[in-house]
Amino acid sequence: MRTDEFWQLIDRARAGGGGEAPAVAARATALLAERDPADIIGYARHQRRVLIASRTVDLWGAAYLINGGASDDGFEYFRGWLMTQGREVFARAVADPDSLAELPQIRSAALSGEEFESEDMLAVPWEAYRKATATDLPAEPDPSPAPDLDFWDFDDEESARQRLPRLAALFVEPPEE
Repeated sequence: MRTDEFWQLIDRARAGGGGEAPAVAARATALLAERDPADIIGYARHQRRVLIASRTVDLWGAAYLINGGASDDGFEYFRGWLMTQGREVFARAVADPDSLAELPQIRSAALSGEEFESEDMLAVPWEAYRKATATDLPAEPDPSPAPDLDFWDFDDEESARQRLPRLAALFVEPPEE
């Protein structure tokens, strides 16, 4: 599966459902399950590459600020949610994590405390393969290890302001209602 096909499937899953992560994941699973098992395996491989490419320290810092913390799993699930936002938002966030401050749902989360995670989106290829074949997705060796990250202290307000100024303005000192 090529990059364009991967994101087109996600765009089709986003269409008509208001963009809510659980609905996007369910539709992506259904759409992918209609495809050839080789396509599902290709989707899983591409998803793995997308997750590896998006494992950056500043994106992790953004997830930490937005969600009020982010464990290893929490960061994975945050990137699952980010996938449900589509290619443009995802790519912009990977290139400039502070750009997430422009999203209306992120801005409102500064007041509401809403968190953004989608474990279901990460499970799409496994669920689709099971639906299509009644078997488990074949295990494949990880093509490359996750890069080591040079973390900064996500709890340090000054570091947050320097690295992610727009998100820090929302989440370090949230706006008053």
